Amino acid sequence: MNATATVTNIAEEDQLRADMYNFLGLLLAGPPDKDTLVKTTALTGDTSPLGEAINTMARVAKATNAPAVESEFTALFIGLGRGELLPYTSYYLTGFLNEKPLALLRKDLVGLHIKRAPNVYEPEDNIASLLEMMGGLITGRFGEIATLHTQAAFFNKHIGSWAEHFFADLETAKSSVFYAPVGSAGKAFIEIEREAFRLNAG
Repeated sequence: MNATATVTNIAEEDQLRADMYNFLGLLLAGPPDKDTLVKTTALTGDTSPLGEAINTMARVAKATNAPAVESEFTALFIGLGRGELLPYTSYYLTGFLNEKPLALLRKDLVGLHIKRAPNVYEPEDNIASLLEMMGGLITGRFGEIATLHTQAAFFNKHIGSWAEHFFADLETAKSSVFYAPVGSAGKAFIEIEREAFRLNAG
């Protein structure tokens, strides 16, 4: 997605949230290269479900290599005809691609001043793109920093409605090795965000 503004100073907690959205989005946009895998091996987490998933991801990253993860990514998301998983809002909510959830997302993106990058051909409701958008809303990448209300509305409508299910599928997918703890981390993070937005709404 195209950025229309420079990143503004934000609270450390919000930067960490944005970093997590962007990191998961990076791993789901394409197979991580050698440099990204090396950085992943250095990650450490606490004893929470998210922290444990991050620790597992670091351990698996140490035991694998870029070509192996690329083959895994291909099996999961590309395959011969299609991959094991279809990581799109429309598919998870309707069972079909390019349905009403994508049209609703595109309408909301106009209001948020988020435009598709010229070299991106995936439908905008791909999980990687949505995570990147969420990270950008938090940091002000697409304009002004989004209010918590705007963040919550976007999350609940376009991510929270299905991403946890997707990450659970990724966690247990037949082809998942490196991506199994990615699924665990994503599932835990989505749960944290949903609860935080719920508490703020109250």
